[in-house]
Amino acid sequence: MATLAHGLYFVATPIGAARDITLRALDILREADVLAAEDTRTLRHLMEIHGVALNGRPLVAYHDHNGGQATPRLIRALEEGKTVAYASEAGTPLVSDPGFELGREAIAAGLPVLTAPGPSAVIAALTVAGLPSDRFMFAGFLPATRSARQRVLRELAGVPATLIFYESPRRLAASLADMADVLGPRDAAVCRELTKRFEEVVRDPLPDLAATFADRDVKGEIVVLVDRGTPEVATEADVETALRAALETASVKDAAAQVAARLGLPKRDVYQMALKL
Repeated sequence: MATLAHGLYFVATPIGAARDITLRALDILREADVLAAEDTRTLRHLMEIHGVALNGRPLVAYHDHNGGQATPRLIRALEEGKTVAYASEAGTPLVSDPGFELGREAIAAGLPVLTAPGPSAVIAALTVAGLPSDRFMFAGFLPATRSARQRVLRELAGVPATLIFYESPRRLAASLADMADVLGPRDAAVCRELTKRFEEVVRDPLPDLAATFADRDVKGEIVVLVDRGTPEVATEADVETALRAALETASVKDAAAQVAARLGLPKRDVYQMALKL
């Protein structure tokens, strides 16, 4: 390989199968002057699998809890003309993983920022889910509390794209139940442990998925995908009926927001109708 160009390299690493790493990523890990990782043990193990020696180079931990201390050290190395490679624990840095602040600091300092693209749980799940892929939105992790989670889902209900979420095993059942309540019977998929030994993809409408995982003990990394809503042509009677049902359990403001998102109508108009009711 030719001498590595100076800069900060964000290196995508496998989400499961170690052989999913790219040849270019291995070249960068082999040639960089300084290595940084969300989990240094994970990166060291990956390098050992592929025969990439550390050879005394610095291996710096960089994660959400030490960015304030690690960032200046890495920026200083870049300013000294060294090449820095950063890898998150699995997948692509910055996609629900650390790296944003480091990249922003490097850009602000006028330093080159480059990518070695590769594995991403978002794209892997979208590939196998069987849902429309022409337009999608990655929404990260939903909030932990039910009220906050439902509020976010109502905000996303009208997005004309496949919705993609990361979720933890302990909150999967609750999140699927809230999705079914707020988003209705949309087609969806739960992708678990992609590219790993116990890989699983379950495809069903949201209410069925909620029932399937209600009492099931699951483990591993999980991606949930939900199809876009079908646009409805709502009459005034439809809106009134939906509002009366929503007002039984929600405030005027929340009921209006929920109905507006579900029917694809302006929030202000639905809110004014809710006030009259």
